[in-house]
Amino acid sequence: MEEKTFRNYEAPDVSVAVKEHYRKMRTNQTLEYVQNMHKKYLKFDKPMDLWEAMRHLNKLIDVSDPDLDLPNIQHLIQSAEGLRADGRPDWMQLTGLIHDLGKIMYMWGADEDGTSQAEQWGLVGDVFIVGCKLPDSCVYPEFNALNADMSNPKYNTTLGIYEKGCGIDNVDLAWGHDEYLYQVLNNHKENTLPEEAMVMIRYHSFYPWHTGGSYTELLNEKDAKYLEIIRDFNKYDLYTKSPKLYNLDDVLEYYQPIAEKYLGKGPIYW
Repeated sequence: MEEKTFRNYEAPDVSVAVKEHYRKMRTNQTLEYVQNMHKKYLKFDKPMDLWEAMRHLNKLIDVSDPDLDLPNIQHLIQSAEGLRADGRPDWMQLTGLIHDLGKIMYMWGADEDGTSQAEQWGLVGDVFIVGCKLPDSCVYPEFNALNADMSNPKYNTTLGIYEKGCGIDNVDLAWGHDEYLYQVLNNHKENTLPEEAMVMIRYHSFYPWHTGGSYTELLNEKDAKYLEIIRDFNKYDLYTKSPKLYNLDDVLEYYQPIAEKYLGKGPIYW
């Protein structure tokens, strides 16, 4: 795949809305906020068919994305089709198709949580670890100081509330669609996706780690394997973005048997 220039947040054509999104995200995403979102949204009491959920992303444009202003379902199909064209395993193709599906949270989200269509700072964007110092590898690092946790000595050190080498499975990340979908699928009894798929889903927006090289003091040996998995997947998450439009119905015949193979035929509880 041709590697074009993506994620240039300083480009003159990046909208004011993108920068404002990250200002709100960095300001509001504290450890307390994240813990409250876990309590609020991880109840798994909303059954919905996979394809119904996919269709709802026809109505959502990711305000944090400087590269693409199409409905999010287009990005998902583009990612999946890129994986399919390269002959990647069927489970990875499915992962590409669903990796952003946690954005369905906007259906029952709230403006005050940043989880609605209008206010997306708790839904989309690069995530970071809460409970420890925010790194300069975050997009627009000048906003780090706006986070109240950064003036709290419990949370503003390199390790913060964590132990050295604890591993990223044992930290709290900023709340968003990645963690939401990971937890939903972790709760889904019919889910047989391999561990690699779950890693791709959970950490694909964790750019300060997988691209910025931050949080080295918190990493463990397992995270080195995770990094290889994420960087492989990231090629398809990022470099498949294009103006090309797809209709879900045109690719459903191919992807539905794969989805049933790994996720079953029943509803998913959101």
